[in-house]
Amino acid sequence: MSVKQEALAADLGLSQQGISSLEKQEVIDDDMLSKVADVLGVSAEMIKEFDEKNVINNINNVRDCTFSDNSINSVAGTFNPVEKIVELYERLLTSEREKVEILKKKDNSN
Repeated sequence: MSVKQEALAADLGLSQQGISSLEKQEVIDDDMLSKVADVLGVSAEMIKEFDEKNVINNINNVRDCTFSDNSINSVAGTFNPVEKIVELYERLLTSEREKVEILKKKDNSN
């Protein structure tokens, strides 16, 4: 999803090295998987069932798609789901940062 390890680490309260280690694990406990899924805005089941080969195959099928009237030769050129996911994640991250700033100001005023 093109999420930097540092950004994911900050959202999960881990270090970048902790995320790197997490990525290398064959099995991740359900609690951590659920936290990662929440941060990424997907379900834990989506992560569990993720298959990179199927994703690449689906992307290739969409890219090679043509319509009978030849009006559109490629759907991939008009919609990139990865870009939309990154855009959503960036908005969520901005929102979380704003919440943190509000909480800091509130804490400082007390």
